[in-house]
Amino acid sequence: MTRGSKILASAHYVPNDVITNADLSAIMDTNDEWIQKHTGIKTRHISLRGENTSDIATKAAELALQKTDLAPEDLDLIIVATFTPDGLAPSTAALVQRNLAAEGAWAYDISTACAGFVFALSTADKFLKSGAYQNALVIAAEVNSKMMDFTDRTSAVFFGDGAAAYVLTAAGQGELVAEEMHTIGNDHVVRSGKIAPLKELRADSYPSIEAFHQEGREVFDEVTTLIPTHIENFLAQRGLKPTDIDYFIPHQANLRLIEAIATALDQPMSKFAQNVIKYGNTSSAGIAIGLDEYREAHSLTGKRILLTGFGAGFTYGSTLLEF
Repeated sequence: MTRGSKILASAHYVPNDVITNADLSAIMDTNDEWIQKHTGIKTRHISLRGENTSDIATKAAELALQKTDLAPEDLDLIIVATFTPDGLAPSTAALVQRNLAAEGAWAYDISTACAGFVFALSTADKFLKSGAYQNALVIAAEVNSKMMDFTDRTSAVFFGDGAAAYVLTAAGQGELVAEEMHTIGNDHVVRSGKIAPLKELRADSYPSIEAFHQEGREVFDEVTTLIPTHIENFLAQRGLKPTDIDYFIPHQANLRLIEAIATALDQPMSKFAQNVIKYGNTSSAGIAIGLDEYREAHSLTGKRILLTGFGAGFTYGSTLLEF
């Protein structure tokens, strides 16, 4: 029998502290009018109480597991998509595995920036299809705030923190029916966390890490040129058109970019996730949060949902879900 993967449950979590545009204008040269005009973002949630990426990932995972009959020990695999990990080692997924006491699960991270959830979902799907594993936990979690340079108003105003978790199980009828992934090696347009190599051996040598940086106009131009064509081609290869999709969940980079994609596809904004307005750009978590919100608000029977991620790397791709 053909195996696929089915989403049993999902949940999302954001830190309690809400940061408004006015709050940001108090520490940098910006204002609410400029931020909303250029990004559409009104608020974002930021971790100001010591919560790291593994903490918010664990909370989202606990909420998702509570919606199932599974216990943590029933999990075979945990994948965390993040480019804001607690550290380089151990993986954030390993810390989540410890926090959940999911002793039977092996765990690791995927780092494809804002496309992370799409890549992680695809990866878990392959493990479940293999027949060797039954239950997987896929989490997208980012504490972007710890990587920001808050003197850089062209970047810092965009980002918020958040996580979403999905419990997947092997099933005869899979819900992930098609996918396509791409990578274009480029660290110029978007990068974060660079660690410079040594130039000389000294007793006071100590690693330092670079803050997040993006070339905003280049990001906008690259995405609006590449992504609508990618979506149209992806759908056409499967005999579909944008009108055949019930709901689009693109990376929640900023509202203006989502609007540009919708216009290029000639689709109404009502068919597009827009959680960026209240949560900001939560990197890999934005798509995962958007899908969870849609699952909470709608019956999924007969629905086609397209997830499209794009981010640093340059990585991008789409997954088609049919329920």
